Parts: sequence; C-alpha cells; structure tokens
Amino acid sequence: MIIKDLAKTLMIALVFGGTYFYLNPQPSYALPQQPPTLISSLDAAALYARGVQKQRKGDLKGAIADFTEAIRLRPDYENAYLERYRLRFQLGDKQGALADINKMISLKPNHTLYSLRGLVKYSLGDMQGAIADYTETIRLDPKYASAYLHRADVKSALGDKKGAIADYNEAISLSPRDPSYASAYYGRGLAKSSLGDRKGAISDYNEAIRFNPSYADAYYDRGLAKTKSGDIQGGLADYNEAIRLNPSYADAYRDRGTAKFLLGDVQGGLIDLNEAIRFNQNDSIAYFNRAIMKSSLGDTQGTIADYTTSIRLNPKNADAYFNRGVINKERGDKQKALADFQEAAKLYKLQGNTTWFNNSLQSIRELGGSTKLKLTLCK
Repeated sequence: MIIKDLAKTLMIALVFGGTYFYLNPQPSYALPQQPPTLISSLDAAALYARGVQKQRKGDLKGAIADFTEAIRLRPDYENAYLERYRLRFQLGDKQGALADINKMISLKPNHTLYSLRGLVKYSLGDMQGAIADYTETIRLDPKYASAYLHRADVKSALGDKKGAIADYNEAISLSPRDPSYASAYYGRGLAKSSLGDRKGAISDYNEAIRFNPSYADAYYDRGLAKTKSGDIQGGLADYNEAIRLNPSYADAYRDRGTAKFLLGDVQGGLIDLNEAIRFNQNDSIAYFNRAIMKSSLGDTQGTIADYTTSIRLNPKNADAYFNRGVINKERGDKQKALADFQEAAKLYKLQGNTTWFNNSLQSIRELGGSTKLKLTLCK
C-alpha cells in the first residue's frame, strides 16, 4: 500500500472489516421487539447488536451512540470499542479513533491492534509513532507482511528510501504471489526511482502492473521513468493508459503534454496542459510547462501570465523567474527583466545551483544591473 493511498485503503478495510480487524468473531443477536422508550432496559450486548444494524443501514452516528452506551455498561467490551473505532475513523474523528484503539491495546494487546494504530497515527501525521507501532507489530509477528509494507511507506515518506526498500523487500518475500501486494512493488519502484535506479524502478512497476493491470499510478510512474530515461514514446504510451484508467488524472495529462511537446506536437501538448490545469489549478509545474509551450508559439502575454502564476504557486521556482526574465528582456522591459534575473540569482544561490546562479549574474551584467544580491533567508 502506497503513501498517498493509505487513508483510502484503511477506510475500505474499515468498511468491509474481516479477520484483520476483529479480535473475536462478531456475535449475531436477535433484536428485541421493544419500543424506543425501553432503550434503558437493553443490556450491553443488545445495544451492540443494534449499533451493528444501524451501521449497516447507514446510521453511523446512531451506531456510535449505541456502542458508546454499550461501553458505559460494559467498560471492557472489546468489540464495541472496535466498531466505534472504525466508525469514528470513517467519520473523520481520528483522535477519537486513536483513543479507542489505545483502550483496546490496554485491554488485550496484539499485533493487529498495533498495526491499526500505526495507520491512525500515520493519518494524524505522527510518522515516528506509526513506525514505532509497525515495529512492535513486527516484533509480535515477524511474518506480518502488511506491517513491513506500511512501515516502508512511512519510511519512504520520511526520505529513508533505503530503509523503505529493505521493508518492501521483506513484504514481497513474505507474500510474493499475493496480488494485493502490487503496491509493495509500486512503492519499491518509487523508492528506487528517487535513488536514480530507473531501470530497477521500471522493473518494479512492471510487476505492479502484472499483479494489477488497472493500476493507473503504476502506469503513470512507469511513464515518468521511461521519459526520464529517454524513452519518450514509451512514456507517452503509459501516460495514455493512466489517463484511460483515470480520465481526471491531472499529473498524467501534464506529463503527457510535456512528452508530446518534446516529440514536436506543440498543439497536442498545449491541449493536455490545459486539461491538467482544468483538473488541478494549483500545479505550479503545469503552468511553467505551458508557459514554455506558449512561448514557442509566440504567445508572449500568455507566457508571462503562466510564469507569473507558476511563481505565485511556488515562489521558490527560480527557473520561472529566469525564464520570465528572458521574455521581459526580449520584449524590451529592462527593469522587469532585471528584477526577475536578480530574484532568480538569489534563489539559485540559496538552492546551491552554481551554474544557473552564474547564468543569472551574466544576464544581469548584460542589462547593466547590479550583481550585488540581497539574500532573504527562506523560512
């Protein structure tokens, strides 16, 4: 399971349940045919059963109320805590869900509960807490593959790519033929790609797609790895498939448009970038790439507008300042060009990009401007 799908996967698991969540099999109760006024006479088990039925009918808040009352009557009622935990998480009450899972662990700790708590902590942004819980899960059950998978996802999100790959390896070795572990191959592919191993990443994306032919993200990231490796046509084919599987995939439209532009199809690239921005109006890269395409078509005003939007969305985009400076220089607006080159130089210096820092200084000199920069430390 990958990072960006953790919460979604947890929600599906929570909704559909199964042995992964239940400490004991759910009991089945026949509800007493009594009017609502007799609610106070119902015992904890009957309240729990009624809560389950409310849950099945979609009355989640009513179900929580019944589980809460069942817990009041029986403070060690594990299944009631478990059901309330599931519903609280589903309704976005993550702190309440965490409180319930903490109580269950205090009553009867086991590897499944620690793994569930790891998911909740991750959703709350407590990455180190999540890793600690997955590590405890693995200590209690060294062959619990999903704990390695989840811990790998968190490590990857924290930038520990090598540690993530080690955990993905373990998850895959424990469940090598399980189609549900396509995400382990995908996550390992992402980690390898970030370390520069594009060939290894493509191999892992291939496996993810073999296990799950509808894996849009795997097609997209394989396309990205192919494009960066110089196989632009191969990348284009993968972007096409990602978009077929997910017609609102903004990143796939953006990078397919970029691939088309690199292959000489400027109009096709522009159409895709328009779609990318339609689906995600906060993508700085999409505006930046569209600006380059508009510039190639001679649309100066549109180019400047897109660079300006890209900078607004990402004020640290030194390339956007530099490119806008070039356009302003070409149109004869010396002051704006100088301002852009100076800002680009400041950012390149802060980012340690010596080559483009020097290019910016040269552009400033050509315009007769000062190359003495006043740097502002980034927060």
